[in-house]
Amino acid sequence: MRVDQRQFSNVLVVRTDRIGDVVLSLPMITCLRSRFPRARISMLLREYTRELAEGYPGIDGILTYDRQGKPRAFFRFLSELRRQRFDLVVLAHPTFRLGLLIFLARIPVRVGSGYRWYSFFFNKKVLEHRRTAEKHEAEYNLSLLQAVGCPSMAVPAATLVPSRTAESAAKKVREELGLTGSEPVAVLHPGSGGSARDWSPRNFGALAKLLRAEGIRVVVTGILQEESLVRAVVEGSEQAAIPLVGRLSLMELAAFLRFADLFVSNSTGPLHIAAAVGVPVIAFYPPIRECDPTRWGPLTEKKVVFVADNRACARCRGGKCRGNDCMEQITVGQVFQAARGLMASFREQPVLRASI
Repeated sequence: MRVDQRQFSNVLVVRTDRIGDVVLSLPMITCLRSRFPRARISMLLREYTRELAEGYPGIDGILTYDRQGKPRAFFRFLSELRRQRFDLVVLAHPTFRLGLLIFLARIPVRVGSGYRWYSFFFNKKVLEHRRTAEKHEAEYNLSLLQAVGCPSMAVPAATLVPSRTAESAAKKVREELGLTGSEPVAVLHPGSGGSARDWSPRNFGALAKLLRAEGIRVVVTGILQEESLVRAVVEGSEQAAIPLVGRLSLMELAAFLRFADLFVSNSTGPLHIAAAVGVPVIAFYPPIRECDPTRWGPLTEKKVVFVADNRACARCRGGKCRGNDCMEQITVGQVFQAARGLMASFREQPVLRASI
């Protein structure tokens, strides 16, 4: 791979997948801004994730790939890309359609994976297989930038700073939920949107009950489609937890979490939002290489990560993960003790990884 030492003036970073992927791509902006301080830097995102990048330091513009969940008309979008006159595009999430679009848009330098059948669309190819999960996703993203002269460096933090509007909306919700006192607050997020194997709602409910008995207020969050899941957790807690479903945008959630003392979830987008606003997190990961926390772990030192072991699973028996059975090895007692320790030590807590 020959390093390009040109000074680019109009850069596009493409990340059109999900919430966590976008958050873990934001360090790319920091590195690009450092390498090309005078460049205009834009991101191409899905419509529902764009607010994660709005106002992020170093981002000058945002393009959206879809309208109400449907990809924009091909030739109309191609015309817009041509009008923008980008001189560098970096595809952190390549697809055939995106590769074809940037090729036909005649963007001079196109950085992408060298391991896709359509990699001929890219003239700066990076030869790394992400599915092997040997590095963190943020590190893979930064590796792409070395193709255009960005030096190898430690991964900068992805820090989300909610707007005043988001802060006001979150404050209103906290007041309505009665979370304005001095009691600590733990937020549990039992869904994953299908991105991982899940710790059961029964376990989340039992954890909520134990936390509440310790004087900790517990909020269970989810999107509208997860209302039944949130309700199951609240019922499992014997009403010790407070449901919060579908009321917050992504950055309003970030603002809400800034005032929490703990966030507990499966491997999913809101976990990375929590880490990006500085909340101590506890995360659950399945024994699947593509989902390993080596690649998808939260970018924070304030964390405890539990990883199930399929070798000890009666159903999987060390083979391919067949369901959520492995996740049952992670006990409520283990998580409760980890939560107590993490909340007690807060910033002083060293990085921990608890393998089951």
